[in-house]
Amino acid sequence: MSSTQLNILVIGNGAREHAIVWKLAQSKSVSKIYVAPGNGGTQVSDKVVNVPELSGSPKCFEALAKFSLEHQINLAIPGPEQPLVDGISTVFTKIGVPVFGPSEKAAVMEGSKAFSKVFMDKHNIPTARFKNFTSVEDAKKHIQEIDYNIVLKADGLAAGKGVLIPETKQEALQGLDEIMVAKNFGSAGDEIVIEEYLEGDELSILTITDGYSFFNLPAAQDHKRIGDGDKGLNTGGMGAYAPAPIAT
Repeated sequence: MSSTQLNILVIGNGAREHAIVWKLAQSKSVSKIYVAPGNGGTQVSDKVVNVPELSGSPKCFEALAKFSLEHQINLAIPGPEQPLVDGISTVFTKIGVPVFGPSEKAAVMEGSKAFSKVFMDKHNIPTARFKNFTSVEDAKKHIQEIDYNIVLKADGLAAGKGVLIPETKQEALQGLDEIMVAKNFGSAGDEIVIEEYLEGDELSILTITDGYSFFNLPAAQDHKRIGDGDKGLNTGGMGAYAPAPIAT
């Protein structure tokens, strides 16, 4: 196989992985793309093969390593956040396969909102004022005492849905119960971030780095609310576009 021809393994089964595979398949440098487990949309060309028996679950890590060696994988791309938090990058680096994604240690910035808030505060990175809680009673007391609008954030990964924006103290207390007592987001709600609500438009600037250099992508805007007019609960994302017109 020519050195310019790549065998790529993409891990995931969502729309994100479909978009990644669709674009990779257009490259003349790509020979074969394997998607574990993939979905009905990922098999977009003759270059693509779904591997439904594999996934990003830790129980598949050993099998993913074996598959990568057997199929001469040149690049691994984990799509979802959870496998990265679980340390999937190490699986590939140990066998010499380059992986597009952060290490387990770096992925905690995404895996724990409480950790990332403390990190930003410690390093003087501007962020909304906040407090982290593992006690429901302490969190309730804090909500009753403050005099500004807040956002409730389940600490762990919740498929983009673990953020509530209450409009009243009663809604805030109800949301607190949903996250920490009813466990609507599972163990992601074992700890909660209570953060000041900041009014305004939101945008994201994504940066790719190898630890030595970096490259900024165009500013993007994600729309997470389920209803028209930015109404309703958050989702993992109803749609996004770049470049964002509000960026200057």
